[in-house]
Amino acid sequence: MNMNQLETLLTISKTMSFRKAGEILNLTQPAVSAQIKSLEDEFGTILIDRNQPVTLTDSGKLFLEHAEKMLRIASDLKQRLSDLHQTPQGHIHIGTTTSIAMQILPRVLSYFQDQFPLIKTTIHSMTSSQIMTSVENSQIDIGITYLFEKNQALETSVLYYDNFELVVSTQHPLSRFAHLSIEKLRNIPFIMLSPETAGRRFVDQVFKNYDVAPHIVMELSSSEEVKRMVELNLGVAIISKLSVADELRHGTLKIVKVNELDITHPVGVVYKSGRYLNSAMQQFLRDLKGMPETQFLGSE
Repeated sequence: MNMNQLETLLTISKTMSFRKAGEILNLTQPAVSAQIKSLEDEFGTILIDRNQPVTLTDSGKLFLEHAEKMLRIASDLKQRLSDLHQTPQGHIHIGTTTSIAMQILPRVLSYFQDQFPLIKTTIHSMTSSQIMTSVENSQIDIGITYLFEKNQALETSVLYYDNFELVVSTQHPLSRFAHLSIEKLRNIPFIMLSPETAGRRFVDQVFKNYDVAPHIVMELSSSEEVKRMVELNLGVAIISKLSVADELRHGTLKIVKVNELDITHPVGVVYKSGRYLNSAMQQFLRDLKGMPETQFLGSE
């Protein structure tokens, strides 16, 4: 058995014709028949009913399922070997949070796609916990997220550092303050990220450490939604400083410093330990890790 024979069987299954299969594969009809006959003799079964129209027998259908798997494996092997020598190419699935996707990735991907047009990227928006799980389960190739969690099955590398800050509408009574202690936030209506997000877990831990129970009036799944509600003066929020860069610049939101929040948080790239990294992933990780922090923190 060889791959050419499997390719011939697959082509016959699609065209239901020895003649058409030969035309597609650039083989004579007798050569096509000989390849199928050789397979049938080797496995001691009839794979194709040669009456018109040509159809696969039950044995042929079962054989085809395995033939397709073997051809996919062979194709994957060729791609991996080709990756060693050719221009980086392939498809990368990247998981990241909404705020990082909007603030950071446009600059990174714009540069990357200009340099490596043969590499396609698909972005999946999810929480930090979901990113870690999806990378470990190989549902996504690379994660870019807050590195609050440690996992021995994952490789991580810090790209830059972010802070979480108290943000308020410029119409909110707290906007007249430059600094506040966390004690002053009792009974203040809060708009929070949803409990499964990394940012929310950090905020909950800070309040717990100082025995402050926040007055939560709304929970939302992304920083973008939280910002819109804060701009409408429906409450205050504690979210990523980088995520409010545009709003600060346009004067719709203001940061009020809270000393107890003055903790930097690493944002980094995550991928599964020991997995095969194709040329596209290798190049993406190499470029990402090599970028200076200003590339992530800068603004357009």
